[in-house]
This record gives sequence, structure tokens and C-alpha cells, in this order.
Amino acid sequence: MDISNVVVLILAVVLVVLILLVLRRLRLLRAGGVHVALRTRIDDTGKGWHLGIARYQGDEFAWFRALSLRSGPDRVIHRDGLEIAHRREPERGETPNMPLGSRVLRFEYVNNVPDPVIEVAMGPDALTGFLSWMESAPPGRRLPWAS
Repeated sequence: MDISNVVVLILAVVLVVLILLVLRRLRLLRAGGVHVALRTRIDDTGKGWHLGIARYQGDEFAWFRALSLRSGPDRVIHRDGLEIAHRREPERGETPNMPLGSRVLRFEYVNNVPDPVIEVAMGPDALTGFLSWMESAPPGRRLPWAS
């Protein structure tokens, strides 16, 4: 096997992976997904944002990383015990890693969970849908909102 065959094989594998990523993204968007950036490591540098697609599954907000071939969600946010602790505009260094026109929401869980603080960034339309999902909690459930 000479070098040209190896190069062609590598390029074919890269092309197949890219096609699979595009098909996965289209499948998630057609299933009601929205573009959402997420980070769990909160710091002042603005790093740690990962672009992805999220969709609603009952009381869960399932988030899928954009550059992943994993079939299941990479992170699941449960509505029960979730509080919006803070809303803000993205900082200048954060905007390249977020959907256009994003607002950042910082969540805190009132229950003991492995990741007690999560930040998500989403555009205006996705944010409206997300807030509607939060408000449509079952009757009798207290919704604590922070400004």
C-alpha cells in the first residue's frame, strides 16, 4: 500500500465522519431541537462553552454536543428542582461559541446533583420556548425565579 492509498483512505474516513455529524444534527433539529451552548465549568475567562442542540423530552431538557457521534444526550437537565439563578448578556469573548443573539441563563439545582451549577446560552426564540417549558411545570410546583 503506497502513501496515496493511505491519504485517500484517511480522507474517505474524514468525509464519512463529517457526513454522519451533519445527518445527526439534521435529525436532532427535525425532532424539535434548538441550538444551545452549554457549560458546567463556570469561571471568569469565558471558556468552557460547547455548542450543541437541545430538545425537550417531558420534564427533561436533553442536550447533544454538536461535534459528537454519540446517539444519546450528553447532558440532561431535569426541570424538577431547577432554578434560574441569574440572567445576563454574554461577554465579548463568549459570543463566538454561542448561537446568534444569545442570552445566558445560570441554573442552580436545589436538589443534590453532580453538577449543581449549569449555564446555557440560547437565542431569543429558543429562550422563549425554554421559559415556557419551565413555566409549564405540573400544578402545585413552586417556580422560584431570579432576575
